[in-house]
Amino acid sequence: MARVRLSRIRKSYDGRTDVLAGIDLDIAHGEFVVLLGPSGCGKSTLLRLLCGLEPITEGTLEIGDRVVNTLPPAERGIAMVFQSYALYPHMTVWKNMAFGLTIAGQNKAEIDARIRRAAGILKIEHLLERLPRELSGGQRQRVAIGRAIVREPQLFLFDEPLSNLDAALRVQTRLEIAKLHRQLDATIVYVTHDQVEAMTLGDRIVVMHEGRIQQAGTPLQLYQQPANLFVAGFIGSPTMNLLPARVLSAAAEGVVLSLGDGTQLRAAVDGSGLAAGSAVTLGLRAEHAREGHGASEHFSGQVQAVEHLGESNHIYLALADGSELVIRGEGDRPVDADAPLHFSADPAAFHVFDAQGQALRRLQPGNLLTSGRSRAAVPA
Repeated sequence: MARVRLSRIRKSYDGRTDVLAGIDLDIAHGEFVVLLGPSGCGKSTLLRLLCGLEPITEGTLEIGDRVVNTLPPAERGIAMVFQSYALYPHMTVWKNMAFGLTIAGQNKAEIDARIRRAAGILKIEHLLERLPRELSGGQRQRVAIGRAIVREPQLFLFDEPLSNLDAALRVQTRLEIAKLHRQLDATIVYVTHDQVEAMTLGDRIVVMHEGRIQQAGTPLQLYQQPANLFVAGFIGSPTMNLLPARVLSAAAEGVVLSLGDGTQLRAAVDGSGLAAGSAVTLGLRAEHAREGHGASEHFSGQVQAVEHLGESNHIYLALADGSELVIRGEGDRPVDADAPLHFSADPAAFHVFDAQGQALRRLQPGNLLTSGRSRAAVPA
């Protein structure tokens, strides 16, 4: 295991444009950190800096108790699992896993012991004499992970390792990686653009956009308390509903807003920095809205489409001003397209973002799936 510290890390290829702009991040011993973001956000570049495949333009990178800015990959105490597996096609599984140790000069008995220990963890003992072409995609991925395990590194790096697998194998391999982390008590940095992987695997998620960290926190912190509009719109499926609104009144105990269709509602956020009349963005997650008038803040819309998911429905609505949003309904309740629908939400369910896209502090952040009544003191 190793603690990892990145201090003011900057990466530029042309000396003018920053691909990474001042990354500060501390990763604790044994922590599973997921770098999450859309294509082009800089997460894979950051991983390449960690493993030494790219030089750092500026800043300091520490792995364990060493500054490793100028160290080659082989001397950093890291092992990387690539998206493409990168197995030698002419070598058996055993030889693929042994290759790095053989180059490093380990004796054959130690190599065999490490391989069989890793194979036991990954349940691939019966595959050791097979060639990669004789394996399924999931088996190849486990071999690639095993090749990393046998090196006994300080730090494991995973670069979108599940993207080549089908849906069922992704779920299975995701569970295996989670169990592996617990067994090895390893420090892992894992890159993905798939938020389901990030939410289910990570002790902490680092959301990146345009070469900068937007927010770092536990999965629930990011889901319940997004720091800005980008994180709010990126985390969650379906994504958070974001509606333009205007402030009618604001205080530290809450705010009253008006939507574009004239709907007025209360939000349990700290509005002490807002002025009446200012433009904001209202956020509401699909599962925090309720059909009917069960909660205190009411909306009306027209059903545009319904996605039937079995245990629930995603109901897509249009408000009178043309704004669109989605709410989650009960799976066994029929909903007619083009029909009017009334729904409601608790004031504590709302997120509010200022004109710069920064979130206002929610007074009661948390899981509101069972909320039925307003629990917030907000201005009338």
